[in-house]
Amino acid sequence: MDRAQKEKVVEELGQIFESSGVVVVAHYAGLTVAEMQDLRARARAAESSVRVAKNRLAKIALEDKPCASMAEYLTGMTVLTYSEDPVAAAKVAEDFAKENKKFEILGGAMGESALDRAGVEAVSKMPSRDELIATIAGMIGAPASNIAGAIGAPASNIASILSTIEEKAA
Repeated sequence: MDRAQKEKVVEELGQIFESSGVVVVAHYAGLTVAEMQDLRARARAAESSVRVAKNRLAKIALEDKPCASMAEYLTGMTVLTYSEDPVAAAKVAEDFAKENKKFEILGGAMGESALDRAGVEAVSKMPSRDELIATIAGMIGAPASNIAGAIGAPASNIASILSTIEEKAA
């Protein structure tokens, strides 16, 4: 890799570190190509990404970034799993680590906060952005449906009473 390519990689990694809601660093030594493809497919499905980069270049890209404290995890054969959603990449990494013992999560960063192994696990258990939006939408819609049910209940009761009287008369 020549200097221009290295500069491009550092720039790309810098953008990843700045724009991602969460970045998870893990060791992947011993994983097969098929297993890495499976990780990438899972990440794509969760709107996350997986990136293998040289640690030295990643450390250069981390300089003067809010998540620079995660540089300590960049040793050995590391892979970065990241997403804009602050939970998606952590969930993908945790689920993959449960099934593949060769995939060892070291830590990561969420915004300016460095995460250790337990921190990544805690983040993965949080509801995702889509789940939160669905919950909030349900909470907003519940009072409206309750009001509609309360307004419609007397009419429904009258209709059932009339149908009962009609059946008795017949």
